[in-house]
Amino acid sequence: MNTPQPASGLPSRVGVLGGGRMGAGIAHAFLVKGADVLVIERDEQSAEAARERVESAAAKSIERGAVDANLDELVSRLALGVDYGAFKDRQLVVEAVPEDWDLKVTALRGIEEQLSGDAYLASNTSSLSVSGLASELDRPRNFLGLHFFNPVPASTLIEVVLGTRTSPELAAAAKGWVEALGKTAVVVNDAPGFASSRLGVAIALEAMRMVEEGVASAEDIDAAMVLGYKHPTGPLKTTDIVGLDVRLGIAEYLHSTLGDRFAPPQILKDKVARGELGRKAGKGFFDWPS
Repeated sequence: MNTPQPASGLPSRVGVLGGGRMGAGIAHAFLVKGADVLVIERDEQSAEAARERVESAAAKSIERGAVDANLDELVSRLALGVDYGAFKDRQLVVEAVPEDWDLKVTALRGIEEQLSGDAYLASNTSSLSVSGLASELDRPRNFLGLHFFNPVPASTLIEVVLGTRTSPELAAAAKGWVEALGKTAVVVNDAPGFASSRLGVAIALEAMRMVEEGVASAEDIDAAMVLGYKHPTGPLKTTDIVGLDVRLGIAEYLHSTLGDRFAPPQILKDKVARGELGRKAGKGFFDWPS
């Protein structure tokens, strides 16, 4: 059994703010490639829940044979806390809080205050302006978007989003990090929705309108995209996995920046209002048994 060392080019000390589904997945990605990982959460209960998520994902990776390591060794490199000050020795910190502008700005400023001048900061935002977020920081050259995809362990894609002031050195380093994580980088310049969210949400919103108009069932619409276009999952099931509330937030932002073609359908707003948020709630466009 090998003891993993940080993959070539990967920061050895990585921080993640937020230990929900995405944050835990990001922490797991760096952990299994040999980095020491620190996850900061808002309180002790949330931190403990984050620990369980990361440790569970690590155990599954070992069971599948995807990682040749001892679980005890892996989790010995995982730390949890509730104090931003613990980020002070991190070489890279990835922010993974919910998709809310004010929350992200507050979080990013709080992280940056703790980092050394040569440390890097990234946001896992799926749609918000990276250049706009950077403008709220003291060191915008050291900031970019690293958009991981859900579920992180299974996804092979990371969208590297360059702000207008992201340094060329950071842009090059980020591509190396993605490669070291065993994933593929898609590099995009900052624009509303980047490439992935803009295309994915456009398809999903049209699929929702088709359900709303009675064109076909959710099952048949998804089957058309899976069988006809070789999508691994259909746009409605993907929406359930991502979360209808998350999709609604992105659609509202894209509607405000790109116009009416991204206006969220009433069926999406109604489902969110009823708490039908997808897999995490047990019901969305499909039923998800617990």
